[in-house]
Amino acid sequence: MTTKPDQDRAPTGVLEKIRANPTGRLALKISVAVLGAIVVAVGIVAIPLPGPGWAIVIAGLAIWAIEFAWAKHLLEFTKKHVLAWTHWIGRQSWPVKGLVGLATFLFVSAVVYTTFRLSFGIDLIEKGRDWLS
Repeated sequence: MTTKPDQDRAPTGVLEKIRANPTGRLALKISVAVLGAIVVAVGIVAIPLPGPGWAIVIAGLAIWAIEFAWAKHLLEFTKKHVLAWTHWIGRQSWPVKGLVGLATFLFVSAVVYTTFRLSFGIDLIEKGRDWLS
């Protein structure tokens, strides 16, 4: 006996089994929303600091994409543009790559300096001069 396409089939994956029950579906949606929000919040806090702030935000977006269509579309948009940027920079000459690298370094340095200055009251330039002398 064969199963017709419109007949219900037994869920095969873990998420499908959870979604098969209305309570499980709601619990999964709430869990994904909370976990994704925590990961995105940690990523946003980490963006101005040295490290993988944007990667953490994108990981949180990927968690949200498990349950939310808007997050899945935003994640696809992000992937598309990151790949486009990666391919564009890969086609550039070494001087252009060097200028982009220098601009990135200066931007990250300014963000780190400003973060330390405003958050902790530490002037990194002054501390560097004191350390050198």
